[in-house]
Amino acid sequence: MDLAVERIKHDGVLIVGAGLAGLSAALAVAPRKALVLTGALVNQGCSSAWAQGGMAAALSDDDAPALHAADTVAAGAGLVDAAMAAILAQEGPDAVRRLALLGAPFDRDDQGQFATSLEAAHSRSRVARVKGDQAGRAIMDAVVRTALSAPHVQIRSGARLRGLLQDAEGRVRGVLAEEDGRLIEITAAATILATGGIGGLYAVTTTPPELKGEGLALAAMAGATIADPEFVPFHPTAIDIGRDPAPLATEALRGEGAKLIDGDGEAFMARYHPDAELAPRDVVARAIHAEREAGRGAFLDARAAVGAHFPDEFPAVFAACLSGGIDPRVQPIPVAPACHYHMGGIVTDANGQTSLANLFAAGECASTGVHGANRLASNSLLEAAVFGARAGYAAREVVDPKSRPLRATPAPDLPPEALAQLRIAMSRDAGVVRDADGLSRLIAEIDAMEAAYGRAAPLVAARLTAQAALARPASLGAHFRADGVPDLAPARTFITLPASSPPRLAAE
Repeated sequence: MDLAVERIKHDGVLIVGAGLAGLSAALAVAPRKALVLTGALVNQGCSSAWAQGGMAAALSDDDAPALHAADTVAAGAGLVDAAMAAILAQEGPDAVRRLALLGAPFDRDDQGQFATSLEAAHSRSRVARVKGDQAGRAIMDAVVRTALSAPHVQIRSGARLRGLLQDAEGRVRGVLAEEDGRLIEITAAATILATGGIGGLYAVTTTPPELKGEGLALAAMAGATIADPEFVPFHPTAIDIGRDPAPLATEALRGEGAKLIDGDGEAFMARYHPDAELAPRDVVARAIHAEREAGRGAFLDARAAVGAHFPDEFPAVFAACLSGGIDPRVQPIPVAPACHYHMGGIVTDANGQTSLANLFAAGECASTGVHGANRLASNSLLEAAVFGARAGYAAREVVDPKSRPLRATPAPDLPPEALAQLRIAMSRDAGVVRDADGLSRLIAEIDAMEAAYGRAAPLVAARLTAQAALARPASLGAHFRADGVPDLAPARTFITLPASSPPRLAAE
């Protein structure tokens, strides 16, 4: 890599990530200028466009934000910040309506109202969808069109985050990015990280492989407080056809009545939870894991529930199945749990402000406290839209301190073979079921890789997850310890890495 550094001063807000959270923030920055950096092409490399379920919001007459907030708190297994959940639920309906005005074609009923579906752990039918399983793509198409046409928004593709710029007081002054092998220092009054989750750290994931927790790790290395990294939910029904990443069979299929069966055609979920297929997703994921480990296999049978309507009602699932030689109209779909989201992240307040001055975070890389130990289904897109916009509104008010950034050194890269080794180890030891022996083995493997390759961002993100999982001996929500002990007063995890030696002042 050419280590010559180009320097750019952006007169506005700098946003890293072009998913729903990042672009919601960019639109909210107006009238100030927003510069959006994304490593992949717009609408690629972000989980938002891959989301199938929809957006949960209290949109119907028999629902209310207070009910939505209560369901969110209940799903989070005691760790949800109730005040933050109330904000999410209260602002949720307007967020959905705002996206509809941008052109997101949500399904409507005969009266023109939002058609909503029921998902696991919701007490009401409140998930707004697009053609069954097309919500993420349709929402992102509408938001991308709006952002590309907004005069205050500039999107710069092919720019990978390599570090954060800080001044002598620790304020974040922008980022160190890489474009075509060149390093670029971009300074700005405020920086928003919307870099997504950690799915790319797992061998079986439903998320884009680019999402390796690098934003989370680089923020942690800069001194930002991280919360709850051990809580990694696994979607129960990734389609098991040998693809990486694994395509997703949306939870809406179970909401429509699809059944989970073993290789002999016997339904098994009632043995694990009284709500059977509509049990919380961590319970369903562990049940499928157990059936597969026992050699009985696991399949999602939607032949009676959907059948011939698959092409029209769930086109993404239908196409994915066909690509793997499965016709879900007449065959059960082989399924396996897969890393799907990350409840942990960079700690923020209600306006996206992190523990570092002038640094904001939104979306999956942030920890607002709304998900707790187990995210309520279809709250992820909603959180990205609601708190992405709130971060944008707050960041646009930041006054440029005009301080001098310190020199930044990019974190080392992790070679492809080492990343592949890490992904296998994470799925094996920090997966659906964990124990102290496996987590200790994983941390030792991370130690060895760090000794060989340096403090690469994926290794830092993996270490945060593994060490927090080892430090929580009790099972809670998406974190399940096979060797678990009771915990009558669970508390959130907060981690701040020790400060490294201060870097030198950058050259003028």
